[in-house]
Amino acid sequence: MIAYADGEKRYIIAPKGLIVGQKIMAGENAAPTVGNALPLEVIPAGFTIHNIELTLGRGGQLVRSAGAGATVQGKDGDYVIIRLPSGETRRIHGKCYATIGIVGNEERMNTQLGKAGRKRWLGIRPTVRGMAMNPVDHPLGGGEGAGKGHVPVTPWGQPCRGYKTRNRRKTSSRFIISRRKK
Repeated sequence: MIAYADGEKRYIIAPKGLIVGQKIMAGENAAPTVGNALPLEVIPAGFTIHNIELTLGRGGQLVRSAGAGATVQGKDGDYVIIRLPSGETRRIHGKCYATIGIVGNEERMNTQLGKAGRKRWLGIRPTVRGMAMNPVDHPLGGGEGAGKGHVPVTPWGQPCRGYKTRNRRKTSSRFIISRRKK
């Protein structure tokens, strides 16, 4: 939780290395140190960033999960080239803000829940595999034994696993320099 000078308190995504009592700043004049939020055009190339805005003033949308960090590659006119954790390289407007550093709590993925009840406490309900269902309930269902001869599809029949589902006419596609590698 961050306590502002005027007494207001807010939550932020905590970067790795941020300590209790440390002062953080946001703005063009802030130093590029861990926890400070700056416009992308001010952040030097090679810095690791997180909580990146896609649209100016909308708030962070990219690189927010535990242990994630993107790298500033360089500048291209009004845009900054960012390499995302997925391997995708894309252009984002230089006025959009990002926070310096990587997101903390990177050990979160190693947490063992231990029992089904603890998963239920998190609000996650049990999931049933499509292969275990009847043909009327799922496209992968039915058959005697564990049949693997089906094309992997969603419950609505849309192919998945390797099938590109992104709309080719999406307007933001022009900002993607290179897609993530398989």
